[in-house]
Amino acid sequence: MKNWQHILNQSIIRPDDLPAKLNPGNDDLDKVTAVYPMRINPYYLGLIKSQGDPLWRQAVPDPQEINDQICLEDPLDEENRSPTPNLIHKYPDRALFLVTSQCAMYCRFCTRKRKVGTSRMVITKDTIKAGIDYIARTPEIRDVLVSGGDPLLLEDEYLAWILGALRRIPTVEIIRIGTRVPCTLPMRVTVKLAALLKKFHPLYINTHFNHPDEITPQSTLACNRLANAGIPLGCQTVLLRGVNDNSEVMKKLMQKLLLIRVKPYYIFQGDMTRGTNHFRTPIETGLSIMKSLIGHTSGLAVPTYAIDMPGGYGKIPLLPEYQKKSGGETTFTNYQGLACSYLNVR
Repeated sequence: MKNWQHILNQSIIRPDDLPAKLNPGNDDLDKVTAVYPMRINPYYLGLIKSQGDPLWRQAVPDPQEINDQICLEDPLDEENRSPTPNLIHKYPDRALFLVTSQCAMYCRFCTRKRKVGTSRMVITKDTIKAGIDYIARTPEIRDVLVSGGDPLLLEDEYLAWILGALRRIPTVEIIRIGTRVPCTLPMRVTVKLAALLKKFHPLYINTHFNHPDEITPQSTLACNRLANAGIPLGCQTVLLRGVNDNSEVMKKLMQKLLLIRVKPYYIFQGDMTRGTNHFRTPIETGLSIMKSLIGHTSGLAVPTYAIDMPGGYGKIPLLPEYQKKSGGETTFTNYQGLACSYLNVR
């Protein structure tokens, strides 16, 4: 059986190399990939059924990416919140630590598409050491999210070195890893990797599935290996036009995530990232989807719907309107549309 490195090395990086049935035949795609690189590994390619399907939209470049005049290069203002390269300190007790520029697939909606997979994102052992040093001398940071790129594309020994250095900092209580590998290259989650990660508890993984078709026997095995290592798994789904902006699709995804032992964590409104405007949906779409989940499926399957606000203002949760106050009584509408009330304590 081919190992994950071999599969990754067989990735398609040029539009002309797409199979005929998936190739839109657009000459402008080379212009797109000159700015925003393309990588589709054979595993994920094999999940795509046809041109225009939800997985195709996430993986194959679109000319609209280089015609976006609305969105921003750095919508979350990460560059201005980096006290040292590739470390973002936005929230008081948390830091985002970027340790690689590589991903198993370059998602077309990526928040960091301005630099992921390009020479514009320079990460070296020295920049990682500088990040570790900053965390060590900033005791208010108790929670570190290791991201990139995708940290699980690092070789086991290098990843262990980074996690070990973080775990030795007395003020770091929680380590989280942000990874799409269980979805896009699940064979990377080997028995050896799961055993390695188990050494650094309390450790959490935020993974990323956007469509039910991404949940396969291979991704199920990857998530089960991580869960069996005692690692809590959450999913950060992005609301994407033409991918999952549909109540039934989203409900099916949330329910299938629970079957592979992944807790739905966030549904994110699409970031205002340049090159991704064609993926964005109205906020009302997300609120409608939340209404289709709340009360209609297990609370375990209901994530938080949130916007990570442009300008680096942080995440703001959004909920459908269910309540109206009148004097000492609050009137609610339940998931069935029925009115009910609750008398407040004074």
